Amino acid sequence: MSNLTSSSLPRQVADAYVDALIELDPLLGTYLGVPGAARRLPDLSPAGAEALAALARDTLDRLAEAETLPGADSDVERRCGRLLRERLTAELAVHAADEHLRSVSNLNSPAHHVREAFALMPTDTPENYADIAARMRALPAALAGYRASLTEGLARKLPGGPRQVATMVEQFGEWTGDGGSGSWFAGLVADGPQELRDELDAAAAEATTAFTGLRDWLRDSYAPAVEGAPDTVGRERYATWSRMWNGTDLDLDEAYAYGWSEYHRLHAEMVGEAAKILPGKDPWEVLAHLDGHGQAIEGVEEVREWLQGIMDEAIDALDGTHFDLADRVKKVEARIAPPGGAAAPYYTAPSEDFTRPGRTWLPTMGRTRFPVFDLVSTWYHEGVPGHHLQLAQWAHVAGDLSRYQASVGLVSANVEGWALYAERLMDELGFLTDPERRLGYLDAQMMRAVRVIVDIGLHTGFAVPADSPFHPGETWTPELAREFFGRHSGRQPEFIDSEIIRYLGMPAQAIGYKLGERAWLLGREAARAAHGDAFDAKAWHMAALSQGSLGLDDLVAEISAL
Repeated sequence: MSNLTSSSLPRQVADAYVDALIELDPLLGTYLGVPGAARRLPDLSPAGAEALAALARDTLDRLAEAETLPGADSDVERRCGRLLRERLTAELAVHAADEHLRSVSNLNSPAHHVREAFALMPTDTPENYADIAARMRALPAALAGYRASLTEGLARKLPGGPRQVATMVEQFGEWTGDGGSGSWFAGLVADGPQELRDELDAAAAEATTAFTGLRDWLRDSYAPAVEGAPDTVGRERYATWSRMWNGTDLDLDEAYAYGWSEYHRLHAEMVGEAAKILPGKDPWEVLAHLDGHGQAIEGVEEVREWLQGIMDEAIDALDGTHFDLADRVKKVEARIAPPGGAAAPYYTAPSEDFTRPGRTWLPTMGRTRFPVFDLVSTWYHEGVPGHHLQLAQWAHVAGDLSRYQASVGLVSANVEGWALYAERLMDELGFLTDPERRLGYLDAQMMRAVRVIVDIGLHTGFAVPADSPFHPGETWTPELAREFFGRHSGRQPEFIDSEIIRYLGMPAQAIGYKLGERAWLLGREAARAAHGDAFDAKAWHMAALSQGSLGLDDLVAEISAL
């Protein structure tokens, strides 16, 4: 952070932090498209985690000094400084709880972040492939560091969740080709230049061996050591994670009650929509019918093209009417996700210079037939006007904000809340008039309400309300949560199983969708009330999307004032 001076303001402190963070975590450099990071991997050992914490502490000290300077009270500096302090404080609380020593998850472990970075690396030139080979050769040391962190966790009686470990063992086996599909790493470099063939094959073999070794250690040593440990985290750890994911100290009792209120509201609406398709059948009977007999896309490449069309059509319809989009924000790609990950679709943001566009990713889970009802609103969520419009707009206006606000300072509940708001917006604008697609949208909304209920219920020990139609008064268990989700979802069983594992391994992340959506709706309604008939939804959307990241503490206040 040597580029800072005694006159540096909060945005300069924040961006110097990004530069220093990339040095410690080259995966961030890959996500941002920063040259020079592609050949390295982060130190995933306890020492690496402490280096990150030391950087955060040093940055907070520098921020405190910066906030005393003239100009630090301007809106742009104030907003950036507040975000930086909140994020770093939340991250240090997670570090102090030693969560890095038990970081196991079906999609959010250090090992998953490493593989995702490989999927984002360019493959246009021989130099790109040489970068991939060099990074693959760095994998054994990186995974050894991750193993050292988990080993330290065991020594300090900080076990990871057994269900997460079992899932990771299965996933790593798929990545390394145990099922006969071949190593994912070998497949990644299969189309590389012939002059690098030997180097690429050797590097892929080394990467595969490293993951195989980690898989075997997890299965043979770590899993027996954590057998019988709880998969849930308890209220204290949950509160720490809730601050990290949501950017606020939530009233968990109120949030749990809100989840149930949304459940009842959405259930009534789903009953009405289902009757338009199969009168007399409950919504999930109708969704099961649509899964086999409704509108569907046949073929993996065909569904990728269809999803691309969904996003292209949305951009054409929304640009100039409800949003004003820069040309580079209009570029987004639909991709098929690599095998061996979680079942949920996801989005990856563009690089800072937009040379890598934003991308949506569909896990096929071995399927070749894709019902439409559960994809349309999902791609409004992942793509346009959801994650892509928000995160690409952040990248577009990063020069007016800071790199930190446009990337590293991301608050999950803000982003997921916007994406769920985007689904609702498309319904409000009349894009979901087809009963199949609208029932699918309501099913997606119901899933987010169920997430609030089971995520808080599982981890904090809340009981099912006495007036619930489902096991009233009982305490939540993973098995009860699986049954509840299964009764109230049109998703495939393997998706539901993956979701329960996800909630157990990422406590408090899943509640941010519904709670974040509520924040966005409250902000819009406050702005509309303030402006009356002069309220301009297009101008409000663009101003709100150009604020950069905000925690839920600040989101409602900032967007209400636009």
